Amino acid sequence: MPLAHQPAQVVVRVAGTTSNLGPGFDCLGLALDLHNLVKITLDGSTPAHPMADQAAQRFFEASGIQSQPFQWEISGNVPVSRGLGSSVTLRLGILAGLNALHGEPLTLDDLFRECSALEGHPDNAGPAVFGGFFVGGPNGSRFRFPVDPSLRLVLLIRRHEVRTEDARRVLPKQIAFPEAVANTGYASAIAAAFASGNYPALRGLMHDALHEPYREPLNPGLRRIVAAGEEAGALGGFLSGSGSTIACITADPDAAPAIAAAMQAACDDSPSPAIHLAAVDNTGVSWSHAPATASS
Repeated sequence: MPLAHQPAQVVVRVAGTTSNLGPGFDCLGLALDLHNLVKITLDGSTPAHPMADQAAQRFFEASGIQSQPFQWEISGNVPVSRGLGSSVTLRLGILAGLNALHGEPLTLDDLFRECSALEGHPDNAGPAVFGGFFVGGPNGSRFRFPVDPSLRLVLLIRRHEVRTEDARRVLPKQIAFPEAVANTGYASAIAAAFASGNYPALRGLMHDALHEPYREPLNPGLRRIVAAGEEAGALGGFLSGSGSTIACITADPDAAPAIAAAMQAACDDSPSPAIHLAAVDNTGVSWSHAPATASS
């Protein structure tokens, strides 16, 4: 049960994310200044939703608190099925909201662990919980680094959706040893560049052989669009998550509009994709309590 002094409603703010950064498959991620708000109100109920229901079950089991009904709603500007972490905003929003309404029995580390388990990998859960640049290992190890506010991600947000399940289905069961070694080297160097704040060192590192070549049919023109962004001055580019968003990175905010224009010109989509020039959110998940209001 919630503590007596706790309000019956909470609003959780969760950042969208971009993950993989090319070769860092399921390991590397960044929190973005795109956000969703998840409002949780105790009592009442909302229609069944597998993702929200699983997150709630995970909270009640992890906290040892008896399950009880609640209402939830989500709003914001993180698009669905575009590789920008929309699923983690809902899952983490439910977890953090229920946690706040029940006296915070779970720590941020607990929320990260539970959200990672729901997601199946830590690269979206980590930056959404902690903000900044995130490195997550398969054994629960994690590292988080703040990112300079001048860094920009040019997001080409395409109109078509790519479901994560479909994008994982096209991946190969095995890859060649040299490709695995190259990916390990590139991903390690990206992590070192972010950890040291040496962003110019990112140039030439965002090459991937694990997933992007196999996902390009779901994201037509990926290499061409990235190349156009790089020719316009980007340090590198990659498929955001499993797509369909394509991202390029620059350490020069003034260069971002030209990079965006080049990426859009190289994209054949109709209607044209949306563009968002994103900074990195270093804050992580947050919430605020409010008195419950009557539902409309």
